[in-house]
Order: sequence, then structure tokens, then C-alpha cells
Amino acid sequence: MARRRRRFRRRLGRMTLGGKIAFLLLTALAVLILIPIVFTFLYSFFPQGEITSYLNGRNSYDDTKWLDVLYSPAVFSLRQYYKIFIEDPTYLKLFCNSMLYTGLILAGQAMIVPLTAYALSRFTFHGRDFIFFCILILMILPFQVTMTPSVIMLRWMGLMDTIWAVILPMCFSPFYIFLLRQFMVSIPNELLEAGMVDGVGPVRGFIHVILPVCKPILGAAAALSFADCWNMVEQPLVYLANRTDLNPLSVMFNQISTDGKEVAFAGSALYILPTLLIYLYFQEDIVAGIQLSELK
Repeated sequence: MARRRRRFRRRLGRMTLGGKIAFLLLTALAVLILIPIVFTFLYSFFPQGEITSYLNGRNSYDDTKWLDVLYSPAVFSLRQYYKIFIEDPTYLKLFCNSMLYTGLILAGQAMIVPLTAYALSRFTFHGRDFIFFCILILMILPFQVTMTPSVIMLRWMGLMDTIWAVILPMCFSPFYIFLLRQFMVSIPNELLEAGMVDGVGPVRGFIHVILPVCKPILGAAAALSFADCWNMVEQPLVYLANRTDLNPLSVMFNQISTDGKEVAFAGSALYILPTLLIYLYFQEDIVAGIQLSELK
């Protein structure tokens, strides 16, 4: 920790005046963005009665006065979490649904996306450019455009109203295929050629050469994909229209904020926590991936 502080001070001392001003502005912006998250976790430790009475006062504020903000609970309480985990496991079940979808989608993408990007970047075959063109088209099309063909295909396969209706289409992510393909194209051929001299084939070259070089961009893609999967709403609403019990927590957030006021902040904290942990774990990879993308 002391070493990081000294390093931070040295970097700050080498900054120009414009750099210091930009640093202060970005720090202030980061604080403003973090305020709702901090209050969400703070309010999750409020007693249920206190937080319910506070939320019942919404839409009845005096425009001439500042909005009242609670900075500390009258009594520190874990009652909200107790109700979520013990008394009413509905929210916990929705949380588990979100974890299931996200985990299976990321596992599917890990098997499909890097291999597809590798094939499109390192092999020459008939129709390669056409396939890449189709991926670009799918990448820029919104979900509302591809929804109808997806529903028709899933209904033909008999997968509607099952978890696979949500998982399988998300495993084929055009954006992350494009992202990894563009990065792999920039990898020097000398790396693979040196491996071929040592008897390394395409499969071993992919595992032992390409994947280690792509580690930063893979970490960044994994973090961004986790956020996409964790926050998806349209896909469950369309593909699970008759199976609300299979919905993830993201779909039920409006119901939590209206029907479950006494546990709204605990449910929100439970929802935010995995994304924060994933970001903190992949923070260096995200920054490195962005820097490498700019260099390419």
C-alpha cells in the first residue's frame, strides 16, 4: 500500500497543469457516479420500517427545500438480508437464475468466441470474408431486429420457455468475435511461425501462443460480457414469456422496487455486488485491453 502511494505521488508530481485539472475533474465525476452505489449499500442496512417509511414519502417533496437524505440508520440492521435469504427466498432464487444464465453463457462464449475469432484471423478459406461481413451486420443490428427470426428458430427447435432459449443465442456474440478477431489479426506471424518450426500445430499454437498473448483482451471481453449477461432484460421477457419463474433478477427489479420496498436496497446491493467484484478482478485487463485497442 505504501509503495502504491509513493508511485501515485510520483505520477501526480510529473503531471502537467492540464493533467492535474483533468485528474481532479475525473475524480469528481467518479465520486458523483459512486454516490448512488454507496447509498444503496448503506440503505441496505437500515431497518425495514425506517426504509419503508422513507420510500413512502416519494413524490411528496417540497420543491423549495432540499431533498432529505438519510446518512445513518437509527439501528444497524441485517433484517433486509435476513428476509431475502431466509424468510422470502424469491429474490435469492432470481439471483441464482441470473448466476446460472451468466455462468452458462460465459462458458459457451469461452468455447465459441475465441475459436471463431482465431479461424477468421489466421486461416484462409472460401467464404471467410462473407462470414465476417455477416458478423459485422449482426453486430450493428439491435435485438429488436433479430428477435423475430430468433423466436421462429427457437420455437422450431422446441426451446421456447426454457433456459436454453436465453443461453444459446447469447453464446454467439458477434461483438466479441469481432473484438477478438481484430486483436488476433495484429499478432505478428513470426510468433506462430516460430512455434511451427518447433512442431507446434494450429491447435497447440492457439492454446500456447494465441491465448496467452490475448489475455488482456480476453479479460476485458469477459468482464464486459458478464455485465451484458447480468443486465439482460429483453431476452428473458421474450423467450420466457410463459415461465416467469425462470426470469433473472434483472427482469424483476421493477417489482422489487414497488412491491418489496422493505428489501429494495438489499436486493439492489445483492444485484450490484457481482458486477463490482468482476470489475475489480478484471480491472487491469480492462485498462490494458483498452490501451492495446487504441494502439492497434
